This record gives sequence, C-alpha cells and structure tokens, in this order.
Amino acid sequence: MRSHVPSRGKRSIVVSVTLLCIACAVIVISLNTGTIRLSPLAVLQTLLGNGSPDDQIVLFDYRLPRILITVLAGAGLGISGAALQGITRNPLADPGILGLHAGAALGLMVFVSLSYSIDGSVALLIPLFSFAGGVISALIIMLLAYDRHNGVSPIKLILVGIAVAAGFHALTLYLSLRLDEDTYSFAARWLAGSVWGRDWIHVQALLPWIILCVPYIWSRSKTLDAFGLGDAAATGIGTPVRSQRIWLLLCTVALSAVSVSMAGGIGFIGLAAPHLARRLVGPMHRHLIPAAGLIGMVILVAADTIGRTIFQPNAIPAGIVVAAIGAPYFLYLLVRTK
Repeated sequence: MRSHVPSRGKRSIVVSVTLLCIACAVIVISLNTGTIRLSPLAVLQTLLGNGSPDDQIVLFDYRLPRILITVLAGAGLGISGAALQGITRNPLADPGILGLHAGAALGLMVFVSLSYSIDGSVALLIPLFSFAGGVISALIIMLLAYDRHNGVSPIKLILVGIAVAAGFHALTLYLSLRLDEDTYSFAARWLAGSVWGRDWIHVQALLPWIILCVPYIWSRSKTLDAFGLGDAAATGIGTPVRSQRIWLLLCTVALSAVSVSMAGGIGFIGLAAPHLARRLVGPMHRHLIPAAGLIGMVILVAADTIGRTIFQPNAIPAGIVVAAIGAPYFLYLLVRTK
C-alpha cells in the first residue's frame, strides 16, 4: 500500500508533464494558424519583438489574447467539472448539463441588456453578472433536487438541472430578442459557443478568478476525497461537510461561470475532462484536478483552432466542435452508468 501511493504520484507527474507538452504543442499550432497564417519563424520573431508591424498586430492584438482566453477557460471548465463531480458524488455532473452555464448566460444577457457594451473596462463586470446568474441557478437546482431523507439524488440532480436550464435558456432568448442587431449577433455567437474574448481586457477580467478559484479548489482535494465516502463517513473523520460543500460549490460556480462568460456557451468539457483524467491518474483529487485542467485546456484550444482553420473561410464556433465530440461521449457515459 505504501509503494502504491508514490507510484500513483509518479504516474500523475508523468501524465501532467505529457499533457502540458501536448497543450504547448496545440498552442504553438494555434499561434501559427488562422485567417492570416504566420510561419513558426515569424511567430518566434514577433514574440521576441523583431516581427513586422502587421505580424505584431495579428499576434498581439488578435491571436494571443484569444488563445489565452481558451487556455484559461478550458482549464477552468475542466477543473470546475472535476470539483462538481466530487461535491455531488455524481459522475455525470457537468456545469453545462446541470444548468450552471444557463444561469451564467442569463447573467451575461442581463449585463448586455443593461449596458449595451461588452468592450473596454466595463468588460471587467461581466464575470460578476455571470457569477450571480450561476449562483442563482445553483441555488434553485440544489433546493429542488434536495431530499431531507436521501440527500441529493444524482439522477434527480440531472433532471432538475435540465429543467432549470430550459427555463433559463427561455429567459435568455427572450432578453436576446430585445437587443439591437449588433448586440443580438454577439448573443447568438456566444450561445453557439464562439470564443469572443479577444482583447487583453478580457484576459484581465478572467485571470483573477482563475488565480483565486483554482488554488482554493486544489487545496481542498482531501475534502473532495472525503465527500466520496458519503456525508456520514466524511463527518466521522472530522470534515465540516456542510460549510465545505457550500464554499466549494460557490468556487466551482464562479470558475465555470466566468469561464463561459469569456469563452462562450461551451458545454461537455466539464464532463469529459474529469473522466479522461480519472482514467489517467486515478480518483485522488490532488492528482485529478491538475490533469482535468490540462485536458480541458487542450480540448478547448484544439476545438477553437479546428473551428477557425479547417472550416475556412466560414469558421465554426468552438462550442460546436466540442459538442460534436462531447454529446456522444455523454450518451456513452449515461448508458454505462445504468
């Protein structure tokens, strides 16, 4: 038993380093591809400050901020999915499926309806509105799915989440129909999963939330492991179940909501990334959370790169690419769980 734990830790390090190398390779490919193609040498020279003015504009004003958004949001979605599955003890839990993304979308649409602007320093407020929408959605879902005798049933949680998501989507669509033409076009692209955060202000809006939420969730890895034993057993070993669940749920909602607020309505990453990570590094959350974040990062960066390069000149949203893979995978997990 003692030799098994270090071997699993070594395996986790090898897997994480491998995933990090894959992520770096995907990012390099993404930097070199797009509507205006840059050679690897041109990208390197531009990053070192020796590129042409046109290359600097393409790389620093358009491509690099967008890639950083997909990196941060992909990691956030993967980690929030892993945490949510641990909190609910539900292997099918996903922020999108459970309706958290629908709440974030409604919060974003309320913001757009009130401000009619998504650019400039006002963009720093977008995560706050998305977080508020996600929290409201989470509260409604937990209240409706909770049973004082049996706790939260995994199947009931999914059914309630789907119902709440449908209601929030209806409200989001209603608000979007009241927008002007340009803002409605943005809303339609966002709902389709198009990565829209392309300025450095959007990176600045997302980065603090990632810096605050990710370390906190990882620092509570043992608590998430204890949740897997059941509430009674977790309480018996000294875990403050109720307070820790509330704080972790708030942090998870924040992480998923702000990620989709800048990357678009992208689902299934929070479902697939933890499952793939669990197969690679095992169920211990101190290994699972970093691996899930790296897998989510790879998936979203790759999906955005595929959507804007392979299907030129008509780029498709990254959310469609992810859904094309994620929906069949969800059905496979659903059948397997039965």
